[in-house]
Amino acid sequence: MSEKPPVLISQEEIESRLRDLGGEITRDYQGAELVMVGILKGAFMVLADLIRFVELPLRIDFMAVSSYGMGTSSSGAVSIIKDLDLDVRGRDLLVVEDIVDTGITLDYLMRTLKARGPSSLSLFVLLDKPEARKVPVDIRYRGFEVPDRFIVGYGLDCGERYRELPYIGVLEEG
Repeated sequence: MSEKPPVLISQEEIESRLRDLGGEITRDYQGAELVMVGILKGAFMVLADLIRFVELPLRIDFMAVSSYGMGTSSSGAVSIIKDLDLDVRGRDLLVVEDIVDTGITLDYLMRTLKARGPSSLSLFVLLDKPEARKVPVDIRYRGFEVPDRFIVGYGLDCGERYRELPYIGVLEEG
């Protein structure tokens, strides 16, 4: 696995789409007390780049959840590894996730956050893999739809590798 995976979505395409979505978020949350919650580790690059295009005062926080471990397929068992530092009751939450495939992890996460009493709760997903969906997920902001392949780069990893790539790539089977 020392070869760089082929490009599926270029760095320029990612930046352009984040700029557009940042504009939508800016319009949609005028006057709100927005908290953007990045889901670690994969969404750290997405969140860092996205907030540069959101022209609003906002707060950020992070959560870490896991259903993968070190493998390439979801185990189905979700656990919170790092919880929020902020109290989100009465605030507008926008969860920022790198990718949604089965939807199991995000379904659990969104139900958990909703129980904490935010005034609103929405989801931003850079990459949507609808072919892999097992549980419905309500995505308010979607970057790109991608095939049901193992995606890496731009924060996404395989066994903690490839996160540093400035583009989205596909790991070849084998």
